[in-house]
Order: sequence, then C-alpha cells, then structure tokens
Amino acid sequence: MKHYVAIILLIGISGACMLNPLSAYSATNKNVKKPNILVIMADDLGYGDISITGGRDVQTPHIDDLFAKGVMMTEFYTSSSVGSPIQASFLTGKYPGLVGVPGVIRKDLSNNWGYFRADTTLSGYLQQSGYTTALIGKWNLGFESPNLPNEQGFDLFMGFLGDQFDADRPLSQNNGSMRFNENSINPSGHTTDLFSNWSIDFINREAEAEKPFFLFLAYNAPGEFPSPKEEWVESVQKDHPHLSRNRTKNIAAIEHMDDGIGRILETLNNTNQLKNTIIIFSSENSGLLATGSSNGKLRGGKQDLYEGGIRVPTCIFWRDKIKRQSICHQVGITMDLFPTICEMCELKPTNNLDGSSLTSCILKGLPLQKERTLFWVCRQGGVFEGKASYAVRQGAYKLMQNNPHEDLRLYNLTTDSYEQIPLRKSSEHYQRLYQLLQAHIRKNESVPWTKSEEARLIIQSN
Repeated sequence: MKHYVAIILLIGISGACMLNPLSAYSATNKNVKKPNILVIMADDLGYGDISITGGRDVQTPHIDDLFAKGVMMTEFYTSSSVGSPIQASFLTGKYPGLVGVPGVIRKDLSNNWGYFRADTTLSGYLQQSGYTTALIGKWNLGFESPNLPNEQGFDLFMGFLGDQFDADRPLSQNNGSMRFNENSINPSGHTTDLFSNWSIDFINREAEAEKPFFLFLAYNAPGEFPSPKEEWVESVQKDHPHLSRNRTKNIAAIEHMDDGIGRILETLNNTNQLKNTIIIFSSENSGLLATGSSNGKLRGGKQDLYEGGIRVPTCIFWRDKIKRQSICHQVGITMDLFPTICEMCELKPTNNLDGSSLTSCILKGLPLQKERTLFWVCRQGGVFEGKASYAVRQGAYKLMQNNPHEDLRLYNLTTDSYEQIPLRKSSEHYQRLYQLLQAHIRKNESVPWTKSEEARLIIQSN
C-alpha cells in the first residue's frame, strides 16, 4: 500500500473493452492497457432527482452530460429497495438473498438483516485480472473480517463502514471513524467533498500507471437524511424560495455531488484518461419521499417494491464506443453490472452469475435474446418484524407485495405503470409468476443470513 501513502497525506488529504464487433481492440492492440472502470453510485437518489430524468427543480449538468453522451438505461432496477443487498448484488453479480444479504447489515444485531457470505467479488476478479482496485465512500457489507473492503478485492479503501454517516461532521464517530484501508483517520470536511477529492487524487496517481484501474465511488449523497453544506442550501433557496425545507436540502446535496462528479470528469479529461474509461452512473437506492426525494411519475420510494422504490436513473458512458444520446429499453438490474463490465472488457469470470450482460443493448441497441424473470427481496425490522417482502417481474407483468403482511398483487406495467389496478389472482400470469416466486423464495430461505447460522452450517459440513 505504499503507493497510496501520498493520498493519506493529502487528506490533512472510472470501461468497457470490447465485444466481438469491436474485437480489433484486443486483436490488434495486445499491448494497449485495458479500459479503466469508474462506477459512481449515488445514495437514495430518486428517479426524478436529476434534471435529465424530469427533475425540474434540480440542476445536475455533469450527470446530465454523462447521460447525453452515453446510453440511458430507461428500465434499470436496483436488486432490492434497501442498501446492503444492492451493494452485495453489484459486487457478486448474484441475487442478494443468495449471498446472505436480504436486508441491511448493521452492527446492532437486533436490527441486522444480513451476513455477506464469502464469494467472488467483481473487485476481487478485476484485481486478479490486473486491475488496481479502489473503493471510495460507503462500504455496506460488514464491519469485521472477512467482510472488509481490503479482504474483498479492493487494494485501496477510503471511506466508512455501515449504511449511514454524518456527512457534515465526519469526526462525529456515530458509526465509527473514516478509514484508510483498515486504519482509522480523522479528515476534516464534508463527506461529499472528501469522496470527490480522494477520487481525484486516485485518478491523478493512476494516470501514468501501467495497470488499468477500477474505482467504485459510493457516495452517501444525497442520502436518506440529507446533510448538505449550507452554501449549497442557500444556492437552492435563492433559485427556489418556495420549496419545502426537506426538498431544498435534498436538492442541495444532489447538486453538491454533481459538482464533485464534474471535477472528477475534468480530472479524467485533463489526465487523458477519459477516452479509455468506462463510466457507469447509478444509485444504491431510490429516493425516500419523506425526506424530500422525487421519484417522478413512479409509485413509492425507498423501502418499497413498487417501481418508485427500485427503479433508478442509470447511464453508461464510453467515449467513441457507446453512441451518444442512445437509449436502452432493456430491463436491467444491479447484478447485471458485473457481467456487463466483464464482457465489455473481454474478461470471462469462472463463477456462475445470476446477472446477464447488457452489452448488446448498450453497444448495438439489441435486446437480450431470451426474456428474463427477475426477483427482488427486502427484509426489514420494525413493523415488518424481520420478515421479507418479495417481487417478481416477467415481461410486462409484475407480482409483488410491498410489505410482508400484504397479499401478493399482480400488475401490468405496460397498461398500469403506476401500479394501481391489481389483476385477478385467477389469471394465467398470476399463477405462473406465483409458482416462479415461490421457488425463488425457497432458495432464499435456504441461505443463512446471520453469522451464527453461517458458522453452524460450516461446522456441520466439516
């Protein structure tokens, strides 16, 4: 880790390769460095929280620019409606419940709903494939070995462990300290600035490196409870004096993050790395309506399995490889990013993935050859008593329960996009999806999601 000592002193201190249609990249340029990969995930960003997807009261010019110069994924979903399962699904390419993370992982065992099972992670696979790997921001998959970032394939970790952190008071220690790898650090400043600046430092240091990089930038902005810098709040108030306090704070946090993303893109361009960097922008959750987010015309929000709870704004940029202003209507989900990144970089992971590569749609506008059935899980405490809610989608039809105490309801998303008119239980679509969902639930329930249960099964197998 000596390579990164300079970064910590600064505290005081993003790829796709090619498919066969683009095989000339690898066939005739064997010595050309693989593309860099930058994955930017906002936290709790609603579908209506950026201007390019309909947010009229928010200005996100740099995020909008990525959408305009890349491909917009119009039906891209998170793998759950809460954080830890989504991060687990992204890093494993699998359904979160099948890797032991049906809900949020917390230190408080009475409100902990997951234990990340040892698996091949995207970061670990890219590390083995010659990438320098870094996670900057939020790690939501555990607090102890073996589930720490450096043990899961990241050469560099700068951020915090857990699902929340005080954005404007990073010294507060509410969820532990900030970390540089496994060491506690005490940086000053707002977390959005810290994560943006650390990413810029990392990109600058990698500019002349022989190895490509994978940077996972996991912001905690806007966050479930936005804590923006006052200067950004004042700017929003000046432009929109009649907005509610919650909406004002939410927009301020988003516009602050957008500014940081702009500086990161500028750094990539100034260091001549932008042309060889795949950039994926998405969100770890959708927006929480109670704290000022907007999910546009979609029903529901964070913690819901309605469309507003699981569909998020997503785009992929790769200069000169992805057509500008292109649109992919293929239904995608967080776990698809693992195989998509690998196929674009001509890498072939040996482990079986639940996700599917979306590269044909991204590069050529072609749909997947086979219609998929997709599943969602969300296990929560409180009034939900630690029980899980589930949903399944196949084509236009979606069978779901928005909490574990509700009956399953079937919707046709083509004719009822706001999910208001449930179809008959006697319908052929209901019966088919019900059977598929029950089989998936049985698979989920067979996977331990607590450390004690995982340990018991390991002992039994020995």
